[in-house]
Amino acid sequence: MANNSRTRRRERDYDHPAIWVGYGKLVKLFRERAKMTQAQLADSIGYSCEQVASIEQGRRPAKAAFTEAAERVLDGRGALAVLQEDVDRAKLPAFFRDFAVIEAEAVSRFSYDPLLVPGLLQTEEYARALFTAHCPPLPDEMIEQHIEARLSRQRLLSKTPPVDLSFIIGESVLRNALCGRDAMRAQLEHLLKAGAQRNVEIQIMPEAVGFHPGLNGPMVLLETLEQRQVGYIESQEVGVVLTDPGQVSAFGLRYGKLRSQALNAGESADLIERLAGEA
Repeated sequence: MANNSRTRRRERDYDHPAIWVGYGKLVKLFRERAKMTQAQLADSIGYSCEQVASIEQGRRPAKAAFTEAAERVLDGRGALAVLQEDVDRAKLPAFFRDFAVIEAEAVSRFSYDPLLVPGLLQTEEYARALFTAHCPPLPDEMIEQHIEARLSRQRLLSKTPPVDLSFIIGESVLRNALCGRDAMRAQLEHLLKAGAQRNVEIQIMPEAVGFHPGLNGPMVLLETLEQRQVGYIESQEVGVVLTDPGQVSAFGLRYGKLRSQALNAGESADLIERLAGEA
């Protein structure tokens, strides 16, 4: 009975999001207005008929390439393109989606990550290693969707106007080659490249620093366009968005102390570069 309950719960978590269904209905409407069959649309945009059918039925999310091609062939006039970001966001795990909406519009984002490379800084290989090792195992299609969504979130790093981004990462994260030696070297090099961006600061929290306010776990602190402060904590696939001023203020105080105890950006880059050379 317990196993059946867990299975039903996982199936419910992976239900096809409403945005995929709505997007699919719009594709079908445009296709029928153009007096095209699914097979004709598939041929004209380089997809299989089964892929077009899955997207129209909301069983599969459209990728940006599909949207671009469908817009051109069906004269969507931007109606499909404007939904692409929401379609991509719905590939994220259900517990994270509410925060992802807020994050996408943030003007600043500060985070402390003691165990893993932050999702916004992960390479595809690193993300794949994490999702492949998920417990309980994820379906292959779900793994691909989560990877696509995670990489899509990384548009935040190059957004205009720039978002002020600060990452404090535990030193042990850099030494944990969970994706294999070569892939970990590539991940460290990716951190160096990201940290060289004008709006991105990466600091490493040394293992030998002793007590610091991050020992209670990871946290995110961001500011919205309305200059509202929002906190976020996550553990074991449970995510909580915090808006209470007192709680968020405490996050800000702790993060300030973390920044003062971590290596500065230059020292952190030197450490990452040295470990990349040893990987």
